Amino acid sequence: MSVLASYRTSPMSVELERPKSLFGYDLIDFIGEGAGSRIYAVTDPVTKQLFALKHVIRKTDKDIRFVEQLENEFEVGRHLIHPNLRRVIDFKCNRTILRKVIDAALVMELFDGHPLETNLPRDLIVILDCFIATANGLASMHQQGYIHCDLKPNNILLSANGQVKVIDLGQACPVGTVKARIQGTPDFISPEQVKCQPVSKATDVFNFGATLYWALTGQKVPTLFTLKRGENSFLVDASIPAPHELNPTISQPLSSFVMECVRTVAAKRPADMTEVLRRMEVLRHAAARDRGVAPAKTQYVQ
Repeated sequence: MSVLASYRTSPMSVELERPKSLFGYDLIDFIGEGAGSRIYAVTDPVTKQLFALKHVIRKTDKDIRFVEQLENEFEVGRHLIHPNLRRVIDFKCNRTILRKVIDAALVMELFDGHPLETNLPRDLIVILDCFIATANGLASMHQQGYIHCDLKPNNILLSANGQVKVIDLGQACPVGTVKARIQGTPDFISPEQVKCQPVSKATDVFNFGATLYWALTGQKVPTLFTLKRGENSFLVDASIPAPHELNPTISQPLSSFVMECVRTVAAKRPADMTEVLRRMEVLRHAAARDRGVAPAKTQYVQ
């Protein structure tokens, strides 16, 4: 399957609506769409290099938040270069004479992969390898002082040959940021995000654990957002079913690790993504040993 074919996620009617070019790039194909945006495969007419281009049109005043997320993704992403993070290349914006945004675009690396949400591997070893790569990418972000803040199955891309890219930095921010409003995805959001408290490395640990919980069980961990958001709302860790209770094939150590990641108190989670990565590699080694599979090469943060 070609790169462009593997990306297609929308009806053919979209093909008739797409322009022939955007911001000097020639459009090759429609890839998909997200919150307020459409993503295309494009090519530079001079170099012929392929890219992905995320396009936002400001139709109403409310759409400005999508433009702001696009610009934020560029501002954060331009500081990050890592094989497990999708690279951002450029940010483009058209404005009126009065500087009012008309539309904007983020030019990104084109990656031949599908989101875990629609392409979850069935093999446990492959799942663990995918999450080890994900942790590696997040650890690199943390080293640069940034938190992703929105890790979820749809923001992890997996290629046919096992390559992994963490995507969508629209909600990413520096460590310690206090958001003015709740930002995150309800089924994967940490308690501190719901309470608009400072985000930290532990915030990404929770998002990571909630995503791994879903990958291992097919179910979503209860979050403060999905239960209730009142001042007196709280989660009881012991009331959340552990992964091995929902899926008996999951080992007790792996199940316990996931539950540590989604603890409601940030200080009780693994300290950072480097610790998560180290423990994931130990768990992967144990799973491979039990299966008689060759151990994977240790991955290091770059």
